[in-house]
Amino acid sequence: MTMIAGTDPRTGDALPPVAASTTADQVDALARAADDAAAAFAALSRDTRAEILDQIADEVERRRAELIETASRETGFGEAKLGGELTRTAFQFRFFADVLREGSYLEATIDPAAETPMGPRPDLRRILTSIGAVAVFGASNFPFAFSVLGGDTASSLAAGSPVIVKAHGSHPATSQLSYEILKSVLDASAAPDGVIGIVFGTQGGARLVAHPAIKAVGFTGSLSGGKALLDIIGGREEPIPFYGELSSLNPVIVTPGAASERGAEIGTGLVTSFTVGSGQLCTKPGFVLVPIGDAGDRLIESARDALAAAKGHVLLNERIFTTYTEETSALDDRADLRALKAPGDSGTGFAVTPMLFETTLDELDHTIVHEVFGPVAVIARYNPEKTQEAAAQVFDTFPSSLTATLHVTDDESTLVAALTTLAATRAGRIVFDGFPTGVAVSWAQTHGGPWPSTNSLHTSVGATAIRRFVRPITYQNAPEAVLPEELRDSYTGIPRRIDGELRGAVR
Repeated sequence: MTMIAGTDPRTGDALPPVAASTTADQVDALARAADDAAAAFAALSRDTRAEILDQIADEVERRRAELIETASRETGFGEAKLGGELTRTAFQFRFFADVLREGSYLEATIDPAAETPMGPRPDLRRILTSIGAVAVFGASNFPFAFSVLGGDTASSLAAGSPVIVKAHGSHPATSQLSYEILKSVLDASAAPDGVIGIVFGTQGGARLVAHPAIKAVGFTGSLSGGKALLDIIGGREEPIPFYGELSSLNPVIVTPGAASERGAEIGTGLVTSFTVGSGQLCTKPGFVLVPIGDAGDRLIESARDALAAAKGHVLLNERIFTTYTEETSALDDRADLRALKAPGDSGTGFAVTPMLFETTLDELDHTIVHEVFGPVAVIARYNPEKTQEAAAQVFDTFPSSLTATLHVTDDESTLVAALTTLAATRAGRIVFDGFPTGVAVSWAQTHGGPWPSTNSLHTSVGATAIRRFVRPITYQNAPEAVLPEELRDSYTGIPRRIDGELRGAVR
């Protein structure tokens, strides 16, 4: 039996074991319990599930200090980063409680029986309902907001879907504590037993995805890890949806006007963005187009100055550390790249040095440009008279991303329109005059994008993330007594589309 333990990234020392790897029999028991609980949990009222989510948020806040201390020991992140992430995590549960109470996510639709040009139409009533038990894989880089207590779990529970979380090996103690918080709230609520479970170990995660009781998978991680789980799903007798957030370069385009108007500000902001969280964010800007000329030079010098203050960066685990050091060493050895480096770190544990590499777009070797976890980015200088052509080359050559960022000015309206059109085909979120790190939890948010950033049309952040874990069902000529209350004639509590007309006030 393998014991699961984390590592202190600051020293490289092993931490005390947390749990044994989950056996096949234990995975089977957890999955069957979740399947048994699915119908009863989905049948709870929206208000009841909303209250459960609010209580989870309250318990997260109550145990804030313990959570932050545990996560800091396993991830190397400081209190400021983890504290902000934990605030976001509690907010996310309360946000989905509000989504439940508002109710429009159900897409309740009623087409009364009527005569139509195609003949008689039966009474049809459509609603979204829970998909069933969901497997959620926690991410290494966000031990709270994209892990056991993360948005996949919150949106699954909001949908009425039981959740079994796969603890990430980089922070097993944080995962276990987070699970205990969820379970304590659910055990004290009206929810049936089995609504929440946890699995440790790679084999346990693989068995979970293969289990017939699991009806969907939420995953935030590497492209290779996502492909491995997709292979498992491909071998199942029943195919299920896999919602993966996988890989993203997040290109940044700086126009000549923007470089001239605020190049120094952009250079400083760039370094802040690609070093936050030690560069281990899925929205980290990894490639930047900067115009050739004095304005672009000022931007680069500003970035160099900002790098001088970029110290104390530690990566999450040995695999990320090894990949980062190998990739950046290879780049540093290239004669066609100019390296800008932060002051060296102490070298203990998984400490690394933030780096920027500069070249020209004409000389760029496209094989060097891909997502690398850690505080590194590549700048390519381009002919300012050919901004649109340069951007088109980037979007045509590199894989699609979660985000694309455009630094522009009001005087470049024609160019901005062209760049926006290009970016819209290759990204899920277009950021203007800012940086992509930081993903607000809101009704309008999209955290997704074309392959390989994700393999899904749905967002993993924001209100419509719930759409991943529900499925449509239509009742035809059904007795009112068997209908969900939101589809009954007298119900007015949520917005509904009746005979093609959207009715009901949004609270």
